[in-house]
Amino acid sequence: MRALTVRPGRKDSLEVRQVPDPSPADGEVLVRGLAMGVCGTDHEIADGQYGWAPPGRDRLVLGHESLGRVERAAPGSGLAAGDLVAGVVRRPDPVPCGACAHGEFDMCRNGRYTERGIKEIDGYGSELWCVESDYAVRLEPHLEPVGVLMEPTSVVAKAWEQVERVGRRSWFEPRRALVTGAGPIGLLAALLGTQRGLEVHVLDRVTDGPKPALVRDLGAVYHTEDATRVIEKVCPDVIIEATGAGGLVLAALTGTASYGVVCLTGVSPAGRRITVDAGSINRDIVLENDAVVGSVNANLRHYRQAADELAKADPTWLERLITRRVPLESAPDAFRRQPDDVKVVIDL
Repeated sequence: MRALTVRPGRKDSLEVRQVPDPSPADGEVLVRGLAMGVCGTDHEIADGQYGWAPPGRDRLVLGHESLGRVERAAPGSGLAAGDLVAGVVRRPDPVPCGACAHGEFDMCRNGRYTERGIKEIDGYGSELWCVESDYAVRLEPHLEPVGVLMEPTSVVAKAWEQVERVGRRSWFEPRRALVTGAGPIGLLAALLGTQRGLEVHVLDRVTDGPKPALVRDLGAVYHTEDATRVIEKVCPDVIIEATGAGGLVLAALTGTASYGVVCLTGVSPAGRRITVDAGSINRDIVLENDAVVGSVNANLRHYRQAADELAKADPTWLERLITRRVPLESAPDAFRRQPDDVKVVIDL
């Protein structure tokens, strides 16, 4: 079968190769791959910045944003041939740490976790793949055109869960949320915010193209002004920061209303220096009882939440998030041509 493979640590090593068909072990499901999504992580692995091949091998099958159809289900799995599924990315470390032992492997404490298509386990970028039945999450059949959005939706489902858990340390009834960044993660975060009945605002620098209309069609408000000005005008109770841009991160830290919660989901590049008044930032956070939390990855609970949230969403709106679909054989060229905030889907 064909698979999209890369040699981690080596730039421009991405290529479609023939690899052996998988053979499901006990308790595993055999899945016919339908699509894989491409995100910034995949770009960085293809660029040779990081990634780990399975032990004893030099190449890794890429792909952690998955969608497939069950061909053969494990007995007692609760799945059946024909079911639409997505595979969970992370696996708990073998020790395990306390978090992994309690099913919170997205919060692994010792870093010994593994990840499909990223760290030491082949990903889902192949015509066939196997997955443990406990790590296959079923989607509603009508989500087939957009089910590849499951993994990024699980990331923002976790982000919103974290916001709500932090907020419950005292009375918390947020009304306004600001999402910084209108890439796929930011737009999905806005979707989940509107599904919670919040007044949602989205800040991005792009003034044309599909982003403003996508935000408006959610019933949210799109902004392109200076971040500080937008924050002062909106006075959000919650900020979901989805860019990792240093200036926006700093603006978000002290930009909420009193008792606000900031959730950082964007990963910032290293080496960019910004001079800040750390004392003023600390003073604002302390005196207003604000909270800042970082959030990345997702566990099984968040995948199930994502499946529920996607099932409630307008599928036509979701389809508009997928900017470009390309066949598997064109995948290497698509990686070179597309920026991170363009949602590319590889049809397997």
